[in-house]
Amino acid sequence: MKFLILRFSSIGDIVLTTPVIRCLRKKYPNAEIHFATKQAFASLLTSNPYLDKVHLLGDSDSKLHKQLKQEQFDYVIDLHHNQRTALIKVQLGTKSLSVNKLNLEKWAMVHFKWNYLPTLHIVDRYLATCANLGVVNDGLGLDYFIPSAEEIDLQSLPTDFRNGYIAWAIGAQHFTKRFPPAKVAAAISNLHTPVVLLGGKEDSDNASIIFKELRATPALLWNAVGQFNIHQSASLIRQSQLVVANDTGLMHIAAALHKPIVSLWGNTIPAFGMTPYYGSQKVSGAIIENQNLRCRPCSKIGQSDCPKGHFDCMMKLDENYIAYTINSLLASKA
Repeated sequence: MKFLILRFSSIGDIVLTTPVIRCLRKKYPNAEIHFATKQAFASLLTSNPYLDKVHLLGDSDSKLHKQLKQEQFDYVIDLHHNQRTALIKVQLGTKSLSVNKLNLEKWAMVHFKWNYLPTLHIVDRYLATCANLGVVNDGLGLDYFIPSAEEIDLQSLPTDFRNGYIAWAIGAQHFTKRFPPAKVAAAISNLHTPVVLLGGKEDSDNASIIFKELRATPALLWNAVGQFNIHQSASLIRQSQLVVANDTGLMHIAAALHKPIVSLWGNTIPAFGMTPYYGSQKVSGAIIENQNLRCRPCSKIGQSDCPKGHFDCMMKLDENYIAYTINSLLASKA
């Protein structure tokens, strides 16, 4: 048997497909399992021991189509289910299974606040896509494989961070998913544990705001924003005591590494089925969201600014309560 899994983006969505890869391998140990994704996300998959080959979408769809056609797959498992993957399935002309993206239900929730969403995590919907193949959930949660060369030596961190720290991922692709930097700083000022800030180069300005806000406080803070690639950031997450994150890719990587997570939700909602996923494992954590807004959710993925202009979904989250939650979770582990 030869399988092709399709998921082109993004970081979190690809990490959320990893139980399908692992459980498919368990069901078909002698099969060939391939995965097609965008070139930008190749590093998320190339170290996965359950995959035989990763196909990359670069500038040319036709080049990828030709490459996939030569493989002669028995099944295509479409976990993206958009026009691009529909064309691939037509061109390959083989049996296919496609995830139900619940687009109509999400549309009704965003535009009318009619909640027809099933209480089912997206990982379980991904796995349900493969049910006819006999694939079952093994309960082990997500996978994330860090190449040994990308591990960060704890002893390379500043001295005060070697005995434990909080990893705070400040970024997100969309503005309405980002907890405002001044409020991040206010929460950090009430923490009892050193904090490492994580994010991409695009988050550098927000990191600078956080440091400026905290200049007069004794908080221990190390700025790792823009300094590390995705695997190295994952290594810092793996060695942390707790992770604070927006609804974004590093949140799902933290779940794959079985870390306690305090997740902060803005315009998106946990009901969309993309909360931290641990399978059957029990990991402490907290979801913090503003449930008293009639305008939320305002989109299913995020926006470049608040359509109402007030950004209350994030601005009215209580930074003191966030700090209390973090300190309490860490105290319970001590």
